[in-house]
Amino acid sequence: MSFPVRIFATVPEFSTMNRGFLLGVLSLFCLTAEAGPQINVGTVYDYLDADKSTYLKRVFNSGDATAFVKVNVLEIVYAADGTSQEIAVENAADGASRNGLMASPARLIVPAQGMQGTRLLYMGERDRERYFRVRFVPVVPEKEDEFVVTNEEREDYKNSLSAGVNVMTGFGTIFFVRPKDARFDTVVNDSANRYELRNNGNTVIIVDEFKSCSLTKDSDCGATTKHHVLAGKTFNFDKEKGREYRFFLIEGAEKKAVTIASR
Repeated sequence: MSFPVRIFATVPEFSTMNRGFLLGVLSLFCLTAEAGPQINVGTVYDYLDADKSTYLKRVFNSGDATAFVKVNVLEIVYAADGTSQEIAVENAADGASRNGLMASPARLIVPAQGMQGTRLLYMGERDRERYFRVRFVPVVPEKEDEFVVTNEEREDYKNSLSAGVNVMTGFGTIFFVRPKDARFDTVVNDSANRYELRNNGNTVIIVDEFKSCSLTKDSDCGATTKHHVLAGKTFNFDKEKGREYRFFLIEGAEKKAVTIASR
C-alpha cells in the first residue's frame, strides 16, 4: 500500500524529518527500459514496541523485472532548539555491535511479481525514544554494491533495461523505536474555542485521520491529515463554529475515536 497523498506529519518537530519525504516516494533516477522493477514497501511509518527488538519489513515488486534494492539507515537526532540532523548509526562501545538500528540483509534481490523481507534489528539502550530514516533504493547492481550476482548476470540485467523509458523509484520510511518503559499519558484541554492535546508520556502518540467537517453540509470537509505528537509536545486547533472535528487517538495498541463539535 502506497502512502496516501493527503496524510501528513505536521508536528513542528517532524517538519524537518519529513521534508522531501512526506509522500513516501523518492524519485531517484531514470533508466532506459520498456519494463522494469516497481517496488512498494507498504506503510511509511513503522513502530518498534517496547517489548520487541526486531521488525520484519517486506518489499514488494509489482514490476516486470527483478529489483535490486539497497536498504540505508540513518538516525534522526534533534537538538534543543527543535532542529534535526541525520547521522550514521555508530558502533557500540564494545565495537562488536551497533548502537541503533540495522537492516539484515541490507541488500535485497526481489523477483518480478515477488516479495522479499529485511529485518530491522535494534541494538543498544532503550532509555529514550529514538527515530530512524530507512530508505529502500532500487539500483542497477555494480561490483561495489555487494549483491550476490555474477558479472554475466549483472551485464544481462543492464542489457534487459535497454529500450524505452523507465523510472526506478525508491521509498523511504520513518522508524520509531519506543523506550523500554514506554508510558502513555495524554492530557486533554477542551475549551470553548480551542482543543489541546498534550503528550506527557515518553513515547510518540498519533492523531490519525484528522478531519474537519461542516455540521450542516456532509460534503464540506477538509483534508484528512495524520499527526505524530512527540513526548512533551502538543497538538491543538482552534474550533470554528458549525464544524465537527473527528480523529483517532492512537496510544500504542490502543485506538480511540474522538469527535468534537463546535455549535
